[in-house]
Amino acid sequence: GHQGGAGFFSSLGQMGATASAPELPPITFDDKGKQLGRFTGKKICCSCPDTKGKRDECVVQNGEPNCVDFITAHKDCLRKEGFTIA
Repeated sequence: GHQGGAGFFSSLGQMGATASAPELPPITFDDKGKQLGRFTGKKICCSCPDTKGKRDECVVQNGEPNCVDFITAHKDCLRKEGFTIA
């Protein structure tokens, strides 16, 4: 096998990442220092009401450990709106 192949691809990937970064809108914050959605400018509490409602309802009824799917769906939605979610 070639050793040089992997290095070529990793450097290519880094170039691609740098090139696409400026397309993202800047992260903005409200007056309390809370992050706003990059793509919507909404506060996180007001973003993704559908997935948030389902998640909250599930957690109340079944407990957080049983609602992983709803929690994940809500986090995915927030990421799409431009929030940085751990």
